[in-house]
Amino acid sequence: MANPERNKRILLDLMKQPGNHLCADCGAPDPDWASYVLGIFVCLNCSGTHRDLPAVSRVKSIRLDYWEDSLVEFMREKGNTSSNSVFEKCIPAFFYQPQQKDCVVLRDQWIRAKYERREFTGENVRRDYNSDILEAALWKKGKNKKAFLKRTFLLCQREFTLRYFVREDSKVPKRVIYMKDLNAVFQPEKMGHAHGLQISYQQEERTRNLFVYHESGQVIVSWFNAIRATKLAYLKRKHPAAQDNVQWEPFKKRWFTLSLQDRKLLYFKTPMDATELGAVFLGTESHGYSVDGQSPAGRRQGKWNWGIAMTTPGRQFIFMCEQEQEQGEWLEALREVISTPMTLQDYSNEANWRRRRK
Repeated sequence: MANPERNKRILLDLMKQPGNHLCADCGAPDPDWASYVLGIFVCLNCSGTHRDLPAVSRVKSIRLDYWEDSLVEFMREKGNTSSNSVFEKCIPAFFYQPQQKDCVVLRDQWIRAKYERREFTGENVRRDYNSDILEAALWKKGKNKKAFLKRTFLLCQREFTLRYFVREDSKVPKRVIYMKDLNAVFQPEKMGHAHGLQISYQQEERTRNLFVYHESGQVIVSWFNAIRATKLAYLKRKHPAAQDNVQWEPFKKRWFTLSLQDRKLLYFKTPMDATELGAVFLGTESHGYSVDGQSPAGRRQGKWNWGIAMTTPGRQFIFMCEQEQEQGEWLEALREVISTPMTLQDYSNEANWRRRRK
């Protein structure tokens, strides 16, 4: 007969081992749930998706559930490192791998792609990410309206463009967006939809936004990764020697958006504005950029007690946060940008940005 306390101690020790100390799917620390079918340790949030996949995964709480000796031994034999060597064997360079703080639809579809569809084992290679033409009907927020209207979108990798059409039978696109000007991030809270995707692009020296969603989480995440695949193909064409990755890991709060891809902090009048009010390009520390969590003495703060001072070669910006956690998150995100070396494309983007501001 199994000894519950002994098995619990064994599992807790296993959980602390390298590889197991972080969630196998999102990297969250101290994962105290486990899939006893896959032999992996996962966090509470990711365990919810695993629970929805009974054909491929079944989960138990390490601390609360009863564990048979045979399951404990299986967990000892497997573990996160062993499992991910199989299920993450062939992840495409463009595919976004969500982290703990990413939205639910990204984490959910990542887990489903890994274990249910087995997209990264080398068995089932997805061709649609790199299709010459990818078409979908997405719900797009209407201009100056709250309503979302169904529009046809075409992604063309050969031409590095994204088009959308107002009418299904139309041959003339409402807009043609080129990959060099495009970025995409999930914004479910801002848009009020769990599958909300924000597509940003440059037009007439301004950044414009399209807000779209699809009822299917798989469709919208597949489109997101197809856009990343097209963007990577464009960057490789433009910079053949560049590294084989696309860094789109934006940090956003209220109506600010920070993008690592183009190193710009954009700010908007309201969260759902189509055009930004302004932008700040972020270089590196060696170019005179810095971020400080200390607010200037004597500044009136009211309820906004947590300050961020961001210094650029041209001026200093002061941002105030209502909560200390928000301040910490923004400091971490801004410092990540200015500590990341600039690429050839970054220098080109900076030159274009400064030229437009003159």
